[in-house]
Amino acid sequence: MGGFSIWHWLVVLLIVVLVFGTKKLRNVGEDLGSAIKGFKEGMRDGTAEDKPADGAPQQIAGGQTVEGEVKDKVKS
Repeated sequence: MGGFSIWHWLVVLLIVVLVFGTKKLRNVGEDLGSAIKGFKEGMRDGTAEDKPADGAPQQIAGGQTVEGEVKDKVKS
């Protein structure tokens, strides 16, 4: 009673194909595939931007220290 057999899954697949149609399912599959591909490329680009290409630590241009004072805003 705990699991589904292969026949149960085939019946569910047949019902899904009959309800949605093969063209709509193909479009959903293509959209999902392109979304996953874009996500992987974004993750790869994000990690490439975090690390410098030559392995040297990044330096801030100018190296100046800015001094300032933080003031709280008074709510009225």
